[in-house]
Amino acid sequence: QVQLVESGGGLVQAGGSLRLSCAASGSIFSINAMGWYRQAPGKQRELVATITSGGHTNYTDSVKGRFTISRDNAKNTVSLQMNSLEPEDTAVYYCYAVLHRSYTESLHMHWGQGTQVTVSS
Repeated sequence: QVQLVESGGGLVQAGGSLRLSCAASGSIFSINAMGWYRQAPGKQRELVATITSGGHTNYTDSVKGRFTISRDNAKNTVSLQMNSLEPEDTAVYYCYAVLHRSYTESLHMHWGQGTQVTVSS
């Protein structure tokens, strides 16, 4: 079993900051990519940011320059620093990890339970 536990969501005013964290635990051999998706009411789930085990990052255009993703490979954690938040950032944020559970298993994607981020105008 693999668990991804998120923390750090909440309510913030526009222009404010929040930091999301996600810790992966359980039967993990190695983790490839980690990152964050978000889903706003009535919208499709959107990839926000991703980071590889080597530290390469990618962001969706709407958060570039405002969000920063980071990762601690030793602790199997990923974080998302969100600055200059806008009401349009309001969504449930889900962390994910693409990982091997053992040397012989193929890569699988695992998800956290989601954490609500609400930005008021």
